[in-house]
Amino acid sequence: MKILRPLVVLVAAFAATGCVSTSDFEAAQRQISELQEELANIKRTASSKEEVQNVNVRIAEQTETLLKSNATLVTKVAEIDDRIQTAQGSIEQLSYRVDRVAQQLTQTQRDVEDVRTQMAAPAQQPGAAADTTEPAASSSEMTVPAPAVVSADPMQTYQAAYRDYQRGNYDLAIEGFQDFLDANASSEMADNASYWIGESLFSQKKYREAIEQFDAVVTRYPKSDKVPGALLKKGYSYINVGERAQGVVQLQYVVHEHPKSQEAALARQKLKQLGIETK
Repeated sequence: MKILRPLVVLVAAFAATGCVSTSDFEAAQRQISELQEELANIKRTASSKEEVQNVNVRIAEQTETLLKSNATLVTKVAEIDDRIQTAQGSIEQLSYRVDRVAQQLTQTQRDVEDVRTQMAAPAQQPGAAADTTEPAASSSEMTVPAPAVVSADPMQTYQAAYRDYQRGNYDLAIEGFQDFLDANASSEMADNASYWIGESLFSQKKYREAIEQFDAVVTRYPKSDKVPGALLKKGYSYINVGERAQGVVQLQYVVHEHPKSQEAALARQKLKQLGIETK
């Protein structure tokens, strides 16, 4: 309005002196209209700048909020990833334990079947009674009866030793299985007895002795179904005494020679834990 006042005063002055023509008055009106429009534009511009500034402030606030939310999200994702990795490690350990239990259960079932087979077979007498005729003793001689020979049932010895193994009485188990082997070296259960001696030594962490025992199983009974287990535990034993290369060789041999066995699956898992990939 301050811009319009001088022009209004000037028009009034011309009108008072009587010197204002129609064209001059119209020109003055045009200038007034232009100034009014210019003033309106100035007001609109000022209003627009304020609105733009407000919008910029809001954008800055929203951007900051988004950045904070993104940082929080990244942190949560990292925590979730750590939890997933921890869970995967736990799952692998659980899987290993389950596989081992399954292996022991399968082996126990096999042993039970073997025992049943042995018990179902007709018992063999230690020796046939001699068919001899003793001369009649004279009245002056005293007849002394021969002492009865008591022989323990081999399968009872084996079963007792196996029960000791299951109960953790490893020294008794080793003694029992060894007694069975000493009296029944050619028995169909000899490989089993020899293997469980190795398992007992392994459970006692006598890894060097266990290696020798498992090696004896592989050497003496090459066609036994205990060979994959003996090789596997032989590999574990080498690793436990710090001879990693020897252990890896044994585990790879299990995978190569007995690929479809449960022992091969356990060997692959152990090799993977050691950072060695297998086919």
